[in-house]
Amino acid sequence: MLHTSIGDHSAELICAGIAASPGASVGKMCLSVDAVLEVVDAGGEAIMVAMETGPEDEPGMRWSAGVVTAHGGLASHAAIYSRGMGLPAVCGAEGLVVEPGQVRVGDLIVREGEIITVDGTSGTVMLGGLDIAEADAPPELDALLEWADEVRAGKVAVRANADTGTDAAGARELGAEGIGLCRTEHMFLGDRLPVVRRVLTAVTPGERAAALHELEVVQRHDFEQILEAMDGLPVTVRLLDAPLHEFLEESHEQNPMLGLRGVRLALAMPEMYRSQVKALAEAMADRRAAGGDPKVEIMIPLVSVEAELVAARAMVAEELELAGVQGVSIGTMIETPRAALLAGRIAGAADFFSFGTNDLTQMAFGFSRDDVESSVIAPYIGLGLLDRSPFDALDRDGVGELVSLAIERGRAAKPGLKCGICGEHGGDPSSIRFLVAAGVDYVSCSPPRVPVARLAAAHALLDN
Repeated sequence: MLHTSIGDHSAELICAGIAASPGASVGKMCLSVDAVLEVVDAGGEAIMVAMETGPEDEPGMRWSAGVVTAHGGLASHAAIYSRGMGLPAVCGAEGLVVEPGQVRVGDLIVREGEIITVDGTSGTVMLGGLDIAEADAPPELDALLEWADEVRAGKVAVRANADTGTDAAGARELGAEGIGLCRTEHMFLGDRLPVVRRVLTAVTPGERAAALHELEVVQRHDFEQILEAMDGLPVTVRLLDAPLHEFLEESHEQNPMLGLRGVRLALAMPEMYRSQVKALAEAMADRRAAGGDPKVEIMIPLVSVEAELVAARAMVAEELELAGVQGVSIGTMIETPRAALLAGRIAGAADFFSFGTNDLTQMAFGFSRDDVESSVIAPYIGLGLLDRSPFDALDRDGVGELVSLAIERGRAAKPGLKCGICGEHGGDPSSIRFLVAAGVDYVSCSPPRVPVARLAAAHALLDN
């Protein structure tokens, strides 16, 4: 009911992969951001195809009608971004090789600019343009979701993961009761990327301060739009959490997702976090001056040591005090196994916990969220070693146990501690069932999955 679909799959199959984001679309195959923009500027529809995607590709992805990648799985950059945008996506396409001006799958060659069809629901990519059936949600669905909301009221909220004012407004229309994850690193893309690079490579304090001021101006505007769209509802803003290699090509870490990112970067380069908090505080002040009611929660990511959170919280609190802004909660993202195990200690410095189950799954299993789906998980499912990908449905025995333990220990140390989830498991019905039983106060997912989460959370409450 919620996504476009294909009725006829009789066209020639180019490749098949992981059904990373549901829906179907038709467009010209484009192998770069520039190619996408050229097609769109000419009034056409573009399908972005790449070996894999990163933050630098997001301007092109935003204008695409669909996304296909050779690498990656359900928790890869392409998959998460596409679900957030409501774009059909196929990731980990078997045998797909992207070459200059064409893609090759075995003996089949498809040239850039040819029309292809992407079915993100079945995980297939076909040659030519097939008929697409539009989503057709009947009026009865609204009534059903209203009943679900009555069941959930005051018990389990449903928020959305959104990074722009447009996404936030769309999420609210779908019934989101706030933002559970605003990823501030997504504000550093496109024409802002050179500014971020100047911040990170600055030689003198003056150079860094000038570049940070440029970022503050644009971030303040971004925050204002998000807070306006979600006026009166909670907005959880996660401070910068991207690994440095996403911004600096010359940055080479053996395991960048486990390196200098999140709170570690904040302590190594405090000016970055201070600048973000200053921009957010100014946006809050502007909204209040305009008669708005901004409700902000600041989230510090990748904490694994209690002292990290204490130091980062003090930094954030100082900037808020300097700006004269009050009423802001400061919490942390529980995404490392150590943080989950030591949640009782960490709760002392946190106003809330938000579980980042994508990274928590990656670290608990030792599975790379970017490239393990086709090489390990799919064979494991075929052998009966796994029922589903743990990036699709929450692993109850391992990762779920860490979540339950962290909630129990966190609330034992701080009764009433607010706990939510902002990983993509927040939109999966089976995961929501477990999380509601574990005691979360809210689930947060990509905007297109909000109606699913509203219904699934009500089911879970009725069953419990």
